[in-house]
Amino acid sequence: MTAMKRTASLLAAITLAITTIPAAADAEPRALPVAGADLVSIRLDGDRLSLRVRDAAQARRGEPGHDPADVTLDADGGAAGTVPDRAGFGFLGKPGTPVWVLGGAGGGFPFWDTTAIPRGRLAGDTVTLRLRGIAGPGRFHAYTVSSFGVPTPLLGDAEGAPRAMTLPAGARNGAALWAFDTPGDYRVTLDASAGQLTATATYQIEVPQIAPALPAPAAPKTAPASAAAQVPATPPRQDTLRAPEAPAVPKVAARAAAPATGRKVIADGHVDMGPQLDGNTWRIRIRDDTGSPPVWRELSDVVIHAVDKAKIKVPSGSDYAFLGPAGSDVWLLPQAQQSGIVWPGWNTQDPSVVGGIRGDVTWQLTTVDGPGEFKLFLTGSFGKPDVLFDSAKSLPQQVSIAPNTHAHGNWAFTEPGVYHLGVRMSGTTTAGKGVSDTRTLNIAVGPVDPNTAFGGGSKDGGSNGDGTNGGGSNGGSLARTGSGWVIPAGAAGVLLLIAGAGLVVATRRRSLNNTAITRLQ
Repeated sequence: MTAMKRTASLLAAITLAITTIPAAADAEPRALPVAGADLVSIRLDGDRLSLRVRDAAQARRGEPGHDPADVTLDADGGAAGTVPDRAGFGFLGKPGTPVWVLGGAGGGFPFWDTTAIPRGRLAGDTVTLRLRGIAGPGRFHAYTVSSFGVPTPLLGDAEGAPRAMTLPAGARNGAALWAFDTPGDYRVTLDASAGQLTATATYQIEVPQIAPALPAPAAPKTAPASAAAQVPATPPRQDTLRAPEAPAVPKVAARAAAPATGRKVIADGHVDMGPQLDGNTWRIRIRDDTGSPPVWRELSDVVIHAVDKAKIKVPSGSDYAFLGPAGSDVWLLPQAQQSGIVWPGWNTQDPSVVGGIRGDVTWQLTTVDGPGEFKLFLTGSFGKPDVLFDSAKSLPQQVSIAPNTHAHGNWAFTEPGVYHLGVRMSGTTTAGKGVSDTRTLNIAVGPVDPNTAFGGGSKDGGSNGDGTNGGGSNGGSLARTGSGWVIPAGAAGVLLLIAGAGLVVATRRRSLNNTAITRLQ
């Protein structure tokens, strides 16, 4: 009995010791990927405001995200560069000054988000966001950039920089670009207020060494396809910039979007085009996020409507001359979401693709049928465009998309009317079989009846396990036309170059045996 008591006492002592040992200090806060993230997400819960941060997957699912104190903003979502000698960028410093910008690589701009504040709940339907303080070795600037590369300073701690900005309630606005001029650890403290309601949060960023690489020489026009929109990943070291890696797809994503039937015209909200794989059946579909829950639709059942609100004037200067003469009209579905304009993107995030495809997905523009020209281009953090597709040049054209990519670009149309875009997506399954599908994307532009755009699917063709499809063969590796270019990767790695701005990012993709690079300006 005594022995049993001693044993029980010993066990109790061990248990007490275990439970009273101080918990080990928490590991480093997890790095939150910033591509497509809501860097500042302001919520209204009852009568309380809160400041949160949520990654792209959480934003898509409508989740509240994280307390900023619990995460660091992933340095892999940024890039080292130099301040460009372009109008409007002087707030970042003199041209040529090294700077590091969080967000904006590969079409994955972060956002300012107030969608969790219903309209009508706050006086004036606005929230004021203030920069309360900065702890760190250098200067901080928050700014946005338009589809035509025009920057607008929003917040900053330099003399004369704005210290407050106003956000509309019930909206998601991009791009949210944060710039730093010195490497090191930063704490950015923001206040949100609306009337008597206030909230404060501190964001953590570890800025790596700012080591912009020199511009690379121009590649030959026959270069292979570009890796069009990668989501950045490992912090660059002094002279070696490492590459981004797409964040893992949450396992719940498999049930996030079901198939839907019936025709639909989409003129506002978020949609993506992307492939799905069912066994050996490979098919391009539209993920429709305009309702809840999101659904996948056949391309033949969807018309994307670029309404007249999307009509703007081509700016002056040579950078955007590919869109037409300065001052001419162009209908632009922008890279960053704007209320009242549909926001189309592309993704390879379906779990069947992430788990079933080996290597990149090739996206080809095969035909364009419409009254004007079609252009798809990216705008980088420093305002330079990178043209992915241009129907004024010979077709087909192609880009390569890494698995688990979600990106947006600027979709431009030079004339109103109905457009039918022939699109093909191809890949190789993990079993080594080629799969490909060709579909027609229906677009109505301007003051036309969008319902007349249905029925553009005559070129559609399904795929099978040997890689053939009713719309034609893969066609091999085609040269990419337009202003962008790529270089095949060597053993030493690759660089993602933003040439006119001096912004260079290296890209690493652990899931691929080979890598490619693209210029994002």
